[in-house]
Amino acid sequence: MSRTGGSTQNKGPTPKPSSDRDWLEATGRGVTVAIIDSGVDATHPELAGRIVDEVGARVEGSKVTFTRVDDGDLAGHGTACAGIITKVAPEAKIASIRVLGASGSGDAQVFLAGLEYAVKQRYKIINLSLGTTKPQFFAPLHDLLDRAYQAGCIVIAAANNLPQPSFPSIFSSSLISVVKSEETDPLKFGFHYGEVIELTAPGVNIRTPWFGGGYRTLTGNSFACPHITGLLARMVETYPDLTPFQAKAELYAVASRNAHNTR
Repeated sequence: MSRTGGSTQNKGPTPKPSSDRDWLEATGRGVTVAIIDSGVDATHPELAGRIVDEVGARVEGSKVTFTRVDDGDLAGHGTACAGIITKVAPEAKIASIRVLGASGSGDAQVFLAGLEYAVKQRYKIINLSLGTTKPQFFAPLHDLLDRAYQAGCIVIAAANNLPQPSFPSIFSSSLISVVKSEETDPLKFGFHYGEVIELTAPGVNIRTPWFGGGYRTLTGNSFACPHITGLLARMVETYPDLTPFQAKAELYAVASRNAHNTR
């Protein structure tokens, strides 16, 4: 593995037309975002008071369980992602689900368990700035992402930084996949309908918090993903019962307007 809630309803609310900018002006108030990553430094000045839950994976044989932890981030990657989300949605809260170790890598089975934990907890928005290239996890991840979609969880995944495709970012029908661009304004994201990785967002030279109270300037698809996650926190504040399908449709509508306005 590499770095890179609500019940199912037959009928959900219809977002207002994309000309209505209510959700773009929201702040993420009342929304909790689950970050499956290396943990989050809850003591960082940028994140203090914003972390509502912290759990870490415990592996015993073939069984993976999650228990409360208080030692924050083991690698810095999760703190960087959390900092981007809260910069875009300053009143959003973070639930940290730690599946990566101090090297910033981990076991794909633990990653799968972390995603399943988030789905069972019914977190409405789930940020995955990580993935796996191991083919044996294609089917179980695909099945789990279908379950997440049916449960109303909006999952955002970063594309692999290398040319090799990674899972689950290529499952574009059941999640929102993101690749980096050189754009600096998170509101000017792009949407390439029909491509495997559909959304583009800022991901080049992004200044982020880092564990231990510091900061780093980072580039990668991992850091494009939380920009879209933060925007979705704003959207869910405005439309709490939004379905994953409706979220993607609204992102596409706004991205289409962005493209039109730059011509």
